[in-house]
Amino acid sequence: MKRSDLAGSLIVLALALAFWWIASHLQWVSKVFLPTPEAALASLREGLGEGALREQTLATVARMVKGWLLACAAGVLLGALIGTSAAARAWLQPLLEFVRPLPASAVMPLAISIFGLGGGMVLFVVAFGAMWPVLLATLHGFAGVEPRLREVAAALQIPRLDFVRKIGLPNALPDILAGMRLAMTVSLIVAVVGEMIASQSGLGQAILMAARSFRASDLFAGIVLLGAIGFVANLLLAQAERHLLRWQRS
Repeated sequence: MKRSDLAGSLIVLALALAFWWIASHLQWVSKVFLPTPEAALASLREGLGEGALREQTLATVARMVKGWLLACAAGVLLGALIGTSAAARAWLQPLLEFVRPLPASAVMPLAISIFGLGGGMVLFVVAFGAMWPVLLATLHGFAGVEPRLREVAAALQIPRLDFVRKIGLPNALPDILAGMRLAMTVSLIVAVVGEMIASQSGLGQAILMAARSFRASDLFAGIVLLGAIGFVANLLLAQAERHLLRWQRS
């Protein structure tokens, strides 16, 4: 990030915090619904230090990462299998276009009937919801392989596995990594929603219970933590993407 962009981001963040401080202290919104930044920070410090917020955060992060890893593995594998076969794309494209728009929350009743209200249900829904960005990005990457390379591979009778490993994956890697970054965001969102519905320990349940109890400072502490988790996860994936794609800049 350029120094000017970083400065602009910090200014916007400072303005948002200043607006929050003014709105809460002047009580433009009741403190029952909008706590002061100081109260939210105190709840965050207390929850991470002495309360259960640390364990709940770790539980949410664990579900997010596990679901994301499953989604990435399934998305890359299926995307590579379908992307290297024109016949498979023709046969499966209608099915993919039918299932792809389904929100992850729409399959929760089905997941509940199969796995029950437990951690397995949440993990399945997270993996299902996060798989599609990776799968579609992998398909797009493999579809973008230069046709002449396919012709050369066919003429040389290169096995499909070698074609995928030596030609397809390097070509599709930028798309796959972009899909993985988007999938991480989806994993966090679906993990929180799943915890709320299945009453699983995590930030989702903590935020829901705080809202029901009108504990606004605890509610905002959980929201701040979710934002921090998403920011750090995206930052780490962006660093990994720059490292893996450094050959493009050489």
